[in-house]
Amino acid sequence: MSQIYEYLKMAVSNIKANKMRSFLTMLGIIIGISSVILIMSLGNGAKNVITEQMAGIAAGQIALYTYDSTGSYYITNDDMEAIKEEVDGIKAVNTYMYCDGTTTTQKGEFQVQGSGQMASYQYFSTSKILKGRYFNESEYLSGQQVCVIGENDAVRLFGSTDVIGMSLDVTFWDVELTLTIIGVEQAEQQSMFTFTYENSPVYLYFPITVLEQVYGMVMDDYYQIYLLAEDGADTAAITSQVVSLLERRHQCYGEDIYQYESFNDYMSIVNTVINVVTMLISLVAAISLIVGGIGVMNIMLVSVTERTREIGIRKALGAKTRSIMLQFLSESAIITMIGGLIGILAGVAGAFLVAKIVAMVNPMLAFTPSVSISTVLLTTLFSSVIGLFFGIYPAKKAAKMSPIEALRRN
Repeated sequence: MSQIYEYLKMAVSNIKANKMRSFLTMLGIIIGISSVILIMSLGNGAKNVITEQMAGIAAGQIALYTYDSTGSYYITNDDMEAIKEEVDGIKAVNTYMYCDGTTTTQKGEFQVQGSGQMASYQYFSTSKILKGRYFNESEYLSGQQVCVIGENDAVRLFGSTDVIGMSLDVTFWDVELTLTIIGVEQAEQQSMFTFTYENSPVYLYFPITVLEQVYGMVMDDYYQIYLLAEDGADTAAITSQVVSLLERRHQCYGEDIYQYESFNDYMSIVNTVINVVTMLISLVAAISLIVGGIGVMNIMLVSVTERTREIGIRKALGAKTRSIMLQFLSESAIITMIGGLIGILAGVAGAFLVAKIVAMVNPMLAFTPSVSISTVLLTTLFSSVIGLFFGIYPAKKAAKMSPIEALRRN
């Protein structure tokens, strides 16, 4: 142990004696490590914010649909009740129908996009209720003409969000409805997945049974429904059970009548793509570590040449081949380790700096870099291995040198 300590002291002393050369040797390692840390931190941070924002949009949702053109296999209200009763892990089932229309207030005339929803709409909405409430099961079953509106749309229509209890005359399909506003949804925060445009329509959400009451429509055949899984539930297993249930109820087992799209599957694909891209870029950045390692080997060879006489004297005094080799390996390992530590600090600082610049340029793309401890440990270990690997040849060269030959060269 005392010998190793002496080797380390000698290595540090030699590094201090050649500060500029040692720093230039470390530079390749610093650039390589900092590049990998920076890219991995930015990639993880971007993945986290994308995952969070996408999860806020439709986490746990499953779209189930059929392309049946005959109507024989459409999903009915009884089917949806059976799904809720027989399949575990489902929080809510919903479907909707869009209808375009117009409305006029003191603020002017507006295009309206109405969305007839089931009472379970409140579970699928990505916004929180700001004022009032969502319509309930009783209002849904009776087809009461009530609606929920967005915060920004309320301001556009009435100049205020204090609109609970106010009536809104809307014309859908040449028929005028008088909808009572019972809820105002909070405006969504701007993100990379949200956008608005000038003259966008006003969005209203009301019981889908309103269309049945007013237009005499029979709302019992749907080509598409939406399922919301409970937190932590296995969406793949739920989807399989629901498809099997529908195939059994409609006697079409094995005919692939019902198709589905799981939001969690899309999330998995997005995360995989981000991980692959981050890894590929990191591998490219890691090439500079190899270049830095070659620089370490080059400098250590120069060091061996400069210290030939020292090696000869030590071997003449009885120094073993192993001790000479450990001395030079210690020096290369210390150089790469110091370079690795500086690279880690530079990479972390660089990641936060880049994220801050991105946030200043476009606040919608703002995110916080995520520094992974495993990445830091892995890159530190890798830098040390690089130092040892590229230090082996110079160390062996020094260790195998004969004392007579070493002394004769000087």
